[in-house]
Amino acid sequence: MRAVTRLTGVYHAEGSLLGELRYVVASRLGRTHCALCDITHGRLREKAAWREARDRLPVPFTAVHLDERDEAERAASEGRTPCVLAHTPDGIHVLLDSAALEACHGDPAVLAAAIERALAS
Repeated sequence: MRAVTRLTGVYHAEGSLLGELRYVVASRLGRTHCALCDITHGRLREKAAWREARDRLPVPFTAVHLDERDEAERAASEGRTPCVLAHTPDGIHVLLDSAALEACHGDPAVLAAAIERALAS
């Protein structure tokens, strides 16, 4: 993979108010889950530990919901969310898949370390 210019985390949830409510209800009922949400957010807002870890990453990281992806992000991640996408001069590639995000067990520092390892390889 060529040089990564930026990263996009893709949540396994819609970003609209209705989409967020659906996700909360479905997750409480055990019908859906987003490991990226568990890493970046607490009950109501973004985790401070995630903001700190994100700010130390070597490339910019943004996060989008399913309905916020652009066409290229959608093509790279469709059916593979949650995930972290790497934007390179050659296109967009999955850097970390849902299994890698699950392995972080909700810990922002573990995600940051996984991203750094993936970028180095």
